[in-house]
Amino acid sequence: MTAALDPSQPLILRADQGAVAVLVLNDPAKLNALSTPMLQALSSSFDTLAADPAVRVVVIRAAGKAFCAGHDLKEIQAARQAPDAGAAAFEALFALCARVMQQIATLPKPVIAEVQGIATAAGCQLAATCDMVVVSDHARFGVNGVNIGLFCSTPIVALSRKIPHSAAFELAATGEFLSAARAQTLGLVNRVTSADALSHETMALAQTLAQKLPAALSIGKAAFAAQTGLPLDQAYTAAGAAMVNNLLNTSTSEGISAFLEKRAPNWA
Repeated sequence: MTAALDPSQPLILRADQGAVAVLVLNDPAKLNALSTPMLQALSSSFDTLAADPAVRVVVIRAAGKAFCAGHDLKEIQAARQAPDAGAAAFEALFALCARVMQQIATLPKPVIAEVQGIATAAGCQLAATCDMVVVSDHARFGVNGVNIGLFCSTPIVALSRKIPHSAAFELAATGEFLSAARAQTLGLVNRVTSADALSHETMALAQTLAQKLPAALSIGKAAFAAQTGLPLDQAYTAAGAAMVNNLLNTSTSEGISAFLEKRAPNWA
C-alpha cells in the first residue's frame, strides 16, 4: 500500500505566473525521485492543468541541487519483500510512470523542463518527455541504471525520440553522463544558460509561448507528435488535416486578419 502524502510537505508545489503554471518537484532530500507518491502527485497535477483554460504553458522545475534522480530505489527494494518478489509493484510503478509521461506528451499545452542539476534515469526520461528543455550549464543527463545492473529501458523510450538512436543506446549501455553542452548538440536541450539566469531564461521562453494562440499550440503539439515517424506521404496527410483544423478556428481567422491589417490580434 502506498503511503499517504503529507499535506504539510507537498511533493509538488505550484506557483502560477500569469498564464504559466510552474510545477516544482519538492522532495530534495531524495533528489526528487519519482517515487509512487511523486508520480501520483504529478499525474493529479497534469489532470488539473489539462482542464484549466487559464494555463497556456507549463514549466517543471525542482527544489534542491538535483532535477530528478530517477525512481526511488529504496521503494523498489522494499517491494521485493512481497510474495511475488515485487513483480506486481514493479508493473504498477512502470505503468504509472508511463501514464505520467504520456500525460505530458498529450497535454494540450507546451511543457518546458527547467533543469538545474542532474537528471538521471527516469529523471532524464521526464526531461526528455517535455516539449522543450532549458538547462543550467551545470546540468548533466544520464540513463545510467546499467551501472547498478538495471538497463534504462523505459527512459530510453523518451530519450530515443529526442536524440539519435545510436547516441541513446550508447548512453544507456555505458551509463555515462551527458554535459549540458553535449546534450544541446544532440538535440535533447533547447537552451543552455548560467545557473543565475536559468529561471529568467525559462520564464522568458514560457511567456513567449503564452502569448501565442492556445488553440494553435494545442493543435500544433498534437500534429507534431502524430506525424513523427510516419512515412512522408502519411506525414503530410496528417499535417494537412491539422492545418485545416487550425484554419477553421475563428481565432486563427482573426490572427490572419490582424496580420493583413497590420494590428495586434484580438484573441481575448
